Amino acid sequence: MKKIEKGARSIVTGAGSGFGRAIASELAKRGARVIASDIDLASAEETAKAIRSAGGTAEAMRSDVREAKDVEALVVSAKDRWGGLDVMVNNAGVAVAGAVGEVPLEDWRFEIDVNLLGVIHGCHFAVPVMQAQKSGFVLNVASAAGLLSAPFMGPYNVTKAGVVALSETMRAELETDHVSVSVLCPTFFRTNIHKSQRSPERLRATSEKLVTQAKWSAEQIAKVALRGLERGELYVIPQMDGKMLWRTKRLMGGAFYSLAGRIARRRMDT
Repeated sequence: MKKIEKGARSIVTGAGSGFGRAIASELAKRGARVIASDIDLASAEETAKAIRSAGGTAEAMRSDVREAKDVEALVVSAKDRWGGLDVMVNNAGVAVAGAVGEVPLEDWRFEIDVNLLGVIHGCHFAVPVMQAQKSGFVLNVASAAGLLSAPFMGPYNVTKAGVVALSETMRAELETDHVSVSVLCPTFFRTNIHKSQRSPERLRATSEKLVTQAKWSAEQIAKVALRGLERGELYVIPQMDGKMLWRTKRLMGGAFYSLAGRIARRRMDT
């Protein structure tokens, strides 16, 4: 098992709140130095301040992951400050839900730009640095949605499945460079992603309930994510429901989606 060492040079996108803040704090507890990045600089600064107050090392930077130059600036800053980069957490994400054919195309573009292109940007700039070092960790934050493709979540499913595929590709490409790649695929946990969700009201209410009443906290998911990253797990699936559903899908094949569709439509009608 390869450990994230004390002093590890780290970047976390979407670190201003929720899971991003939780994993930035968990890295700092392990002695890592953190650049906490978010499109909302004030929230990133709150995360960095909390880490420093707890005795850690953190700086805040504004970054819109849709913009390649912003993400490149994060990696350049880590190299300038610390001489390299050891941990890249591509976390920034948003939620768009709705039926295919009903979700506005501008919402599809927004979701793809943040959830998928944002992760691509992070990997594009971080990977060459780690290859040159012959060491590093990349954690791409996807979702169980990227493995299961639930009905009425097309934009979210597509982007998260893309993150899974990217992570699988990188795992094969980077094995000999000693760069560890993991993709995090949780089900619902307590965070604030539902607050910025773009979806019809009937779906928004359901997702808000599932998120706010979830048993797992962002902090618990962060601990499992880093353990999985250190263990070299490609797929980090923290909760049992996610693991069981993924196994069921692989056993049932196409019948899984026939059943999922009937269940989803029944819930929509009640």
